[in-house]
Amino acid sequence: MIVIGADPHKNTHTLVAVDAATGEQRSCETVPASAAGSERALRWARGLGGERVWAIEDCRHVSGRLERWLLARGERIVRVAPKLMAGARRSARERGKSDPIDAVAVARAALREGVDRLPQARLEGRSLEIRLLLDHHDDLIADRSDEQRRLRWHLHDLFDDFSVPAGALDREVWLAKIARRLARCEQTVRVRIAREQVRSIRDATRRVRQLEREITQLIELEAPQLLAEVGCGALTAAKLVGEIAGADRFRTDAQLARAAGVAPIPASSGRHNRHRLDRGGNRQLNLALHRLAVNKGRWDPDTAAYLARKQDEGKNRMEALRCLKRHLARRVWHLLNHPNPTANALDPALALT
Repeated sequence: MIVIGADPHKNTHTLVAVDAATGEQRSCETVPASAAGSERALRWARGLGGERVWAIEDCRHVSGRLERWLLARGERIVRVAPKLMAGARRSARERGKSDPIDAVAVARAALREGVDRLPQARLEGRSLEIRLLLDHHDDLIADRSDEQRRLRWHLHDLFDDFSVPAGALDREVWLAKIARRLARCEQTVRVRIAREQVRSIRDATRRVRQLEREITQLIELEAPQLLAEVGCGALTAAKLVGEIAGADRFRTDAQLARAAGVAPIPASSGRHNRHRLDRGGNRQLNLALHRLAVNKGRWDPDTAAYLARKQDEGKNRMEALRCLKRHLARRVWHLLNHPNPTANALDPALALT
């Protein structure tokens, strides 16, 4: 079998074929990042003969079009997180950095991790729509927050007797109150800018709420079982669904936990038995599990008791939450792979221990 490492870029894709048994480089090809280039890459790969698997550096928008093109033609693809390449590049005999060197590093990282253990790429359906909508929602929130900060400084300069509470600029009642007060002021340039900012924040807030309703409707169709979980709202569920992009890509819950960076890494030596924090993995997925852990610890009595027990054992709050996130990765994996709630209730592996 050969592993084809791919280093994707905006204009070109560099591909290197590596023998799975020896790790030896067999061939190298650079193609344009276009449909014609993808077709040329597939002809080159088929000309190598034998069984093959594509290991593509997971660069989202840069690698997505190549992935979809190859998947539509029946090719097998695994995604390699960029963080995994660092060790492969450092241990290589060839010094320096180039696209072919990076492509070899991708292939050898896939071999080192195990092709069967890496998440497989697949054609994404509704989960891709959810992720794109959620990313757009988060971008709107960030832009609105910048606008709100600028408005607060203008209000601070204009009024010495007017205080806006934290979070108030998300609410229509406060925006209307500010707009009325600005309308009564002398219409200076600063006041005009502040009024424009109020209108901009109002428009952004309406768009954010519209997106939240749309995302909620999609989640109710795609993964209603997540919404039934205590502490899992529509946005957290959307983040989980969008970032996991098909729980069946992971053969076990341990693979999902490793991909999310919530599985502890052994760091034992001699008589010292310990684990360390994994700072790799998909940080957005890690964030979603952290939100779920915090919310369940607040609203679910069993989860609160579990966190208290871990803290009684000597762990601090963050260490207890990390333990909980590993269990939640198992829970989410089972919920997405086995949406039947009866099956989940009978599965003893889902209990917090």
